[in-house]
Amino acid sequence: MADSFLIRARWIVPVEPEHALLEDHAVAVSDGRIEALLPAAEAARRFPGRPTVELAEHVLIPGLVNAHTHAAMALLRGIADDLPLMRWLQEYIWPAETRHASPQFVHDGTLLACAEMLRGGVTCFNDMYYFPEAALEAALAAGMRASLGMIVIEFPTAYASDPEDYLRKGLALRDRYAGHPLASFCLAPHAPYTVSDATFREVAKLCAELGVPVHVHVHETLEEVERSVLEHGVRPLERLRRLGLLGPELIAVHAVHLAPEEIELLARHGASVAHCPSSNLKLASGFAPVAQLAGAGVNVALGTDGAASNNRLDVFQEMRTCAMLAKAAAGDAEAMPAHAALRAATLAGAEALGLGERTGSIVPGKAADLTAVRLAGPELSPCHDPVSHLVYAAGREHVTHVWVEGRPRVLDGVLQGIDLMDLDSRCKLWQNRLASRPVSATRRTSEK
Repeated sequence: MADSFLIRARWIVPVEPEHALLEDHAVAVSDGRIEALLPAAEAARRFPGRPTVELAEHVLIPGLVNAHTHAAMALLRGIADDLPLMRWLQEYIWPAETRHASPQFVHDGTLLACAEMLRGGVTCFNDMYYFPEAALEAALAAGMRASLGMIVIEFPTAYASDPEDYLRKGLALRDRYAGHPLASFCLAPHAPYTVSDATFREVAKLCAELGVPVHVHVHETLEEVERSVLEHGVRPLERLRRLGLLGPELIAVHAVHLAPEEIELLARHGASVAHCPSSNLKLASGFAPVAQLAGAGVNVALGTDGAASNNRLDVFQEMRTCAMLAKAAAGDAEAMPAHAALRAATLAGAEALGLGERTGSIVPGKAADLTAVRLAGPELSPCHDPVSHLVYAAGREHVTHVWVEGRPRVLDGVLQGIDLMDLDSRCKLWQNRLASRPVSATRRTSEK
């Protein structure tokens, strides 16, 4: 595809300004950037002869942002289901990771996740896992935008020996890819129950120095909250506040069990929440107070969590589940309307990651990270409201085109640049390795 082209769509939802819905408009793309957003007739006059992608039955939206995942865990999809969080981790996931986590495991698992996410309209994901250099290599090979977690936990793994080693390796990776257009980074202390006060203080210091987001699981389960009170005398969020981690850089992942004063605390400090509704449901973690968070002004983004606890990296599903759960939990049918759910899946995620000036909405000057969804067929007809359809009726199977920085990653439903046959062969090898020894009920603390 040419470096400069037009995308003409029946509808465009730019996300900014709020509630905007444009009919018969076009996006002009040049050198990976959005050059203009304008009526189709005006685009034809202003850019005569420019190659045009005609999307007569489609809605064009910003590329979706998966604000929290463990991409390499796509290789662990279905390895252990229908279990509570800590048993799932301690008896199945952590032992499997102890035996198999390696740069090649992370590369192949992340590439598998990228293929799934791209076909589902996701152009950017926020990752937390071991060997982030292998994850980044896979993401760049797939042509995806990735925010890599500089993970830190207290104990040794195949990736690093201690908290200092984790941070040293993460920071070195960040330095190596400084300025790369598709790579960004977060500090990623795993969770309050796997990170010490001393390490959290060091993370807070680095956050202040570098200005990068801090991506941490927090208040995911009642057990986590009760354990924090027992061991530290305070709930996890209050502990993070005392350690200097509450601020606009904080991405509180899950944030299910929040008291009203904790919601206000997040809002007052400008923090974001990465809401993972399907994972919360599957692990029976609870119902996050999304309506209250949004009402307080907290930036609520959407994540899938890993494919081992979802089991899909499907942000369309998260939009629908988020909107419907918010209504049910709040007893309010007006909670999390469709436009708000779409914003949570796009611009809110970009803003949480510090990428709001670069992606997340269709605005001139931003990267041309774009997704086209075909709203046609019996299951999507008639279409009275394209945004309603995006959230409540359409699915990732209706995605036809995806661009990242103006480069086509999905064209007419066909993934570009990833050899699916080779990827399938790699996945079968990993399946055989994972099945070669039964997962034992080994107790250890590691990455989720």
